[in-house]
Amino acid sequence: MTGREYRCNCCGKTLAVKNGILQEDALIIKKEWGYFSHKDLEIHELVLCEECYDRWVAQLMVPIRIKQKNEVMDS
Repeated sequence: MTGREYRCNCCGKTLAVKNGILQEDALIIKKEWGYFSHKDLEIHELVLCEECYDRWVAQLMVPIRIKQKNEVMDS
């Protein structure tokens, strides 16, 4: 993440980064499209701040699955 700027693709908000570490959580999606799409071999990346993520998932026809974690482990 060093030297990278993160901006929400929906609202344009610049997300805080300090010493190369994202200081607020966001949804970051990276999709490498395959041969059975109309985007063969393209790589798309999307960043949504938490507020825009909440608005987006509220519009979905099928609700997302949410699980709770009991602890956070470093990997």
